[in-house]
Amino acid sequence: MSNLAHNFSRTVSDITNVQVSKPTWNFNDTNWSFEQLDCSYDPELHLMKYLMNAKPRPNFSSELLHSIQRFYAQVESNCSGVEELDQHLSIDYVVMTSDVPGIFNLGGDLAVFSRLIRNRQKETLTTYAMDCIDALYTNHTNMNSNVTTIALVKGDALGGGFEAALSNDYIVAEKGSKLGFPEALFNIFPGMGAYSFLARRIAPALAERMINSASLYTAEELYDIGVVDMLAEPGQGDKALVDFVRKHKRNSITRKSMLTLRDKINPVSYKELKEIGLLWVDAAMSIEEKDLRMMERLVKAQSRKLLKQ
Repeated sequence: MSNLAHNFSRTVSDITNVQVSKPTWNFNDTNWSFEQLDCSYDPELHLMKYLMNAKPRPNFSSELLHSIQRFYAQVESNCSGVEELDQHLSIDYVVMTSDVPGIFNLGGDLAVFSRLIRNRQKETLTTYAMDCIDALYTNHTNMNSNVTTIALVKGDALGGGFEAALSNDYIVAEKGSKLGFPEALFNIFPGMGAYSFLARRIAPALAERMINSASLYTAEELYDIGVVDMLAEPGQGDKALVDFVRKHKRNSITRKSMLTLRDKINPVSYKELKEIGLLWVDAAMSIEEKDLRMMERLVKAQSRKLLKQ
């Protein structure tokens, strides 16, 4: 072989043996620190989990809502470049749960609500309502990515907490957890997507009955009617979540297709949620003094529950 041919052969061999390095995404190298949120990543399951821990009570404070929105934006940003990353470090599942024992989320900040209503601060209340809707709709639309969203409920999910759980693709709940909409107790309705999300899972008439009753339901009762997707034994929610995700991966095409069908048959639009949110603001600004006093009693009850925890 001539020197020219030999050199050419070596050059071709060198080129074909070169391994082009791809940028990799590493959870520990990225800033996933958010106020009132704790985040963790499971590289085996491609699962990102965020734990809510709002202060002073486990409600949807403005600070918690803004942290959740920043978290969602970061998930979307990472997923948008997934083609350039090693697939084993991608995010396939986003899990919403709580860092407060026995409580998922107690819903809207009633102490703030009563103050804004008394002071006739409708514009501020409207801003809060739109922040809630923005967060829930972003979660409902999977952060404009291909992630699957799961709520892991290990305690009470009331009002907005229940709405948040319903905005996910799936709900895994520990037995004995209580979920419901107490808003009728103070003469209002849950206005951040309760009816829209609930009516996608059960008959609209039943959803309306649940909202009007202000009753609380166990996870077992909601599993029987199709609201909760998987039950876990008390204290075993995280293990049940892992089992659920592994089963989901085995027939993910079927499950993803069913979620797409659900969206086509029972779509929930941002316009719908916004209009209902504005209706909620008008209703809230119309409630009477006795209703405000009931709100304030519930705030005290929440504080006592936390002390017991």
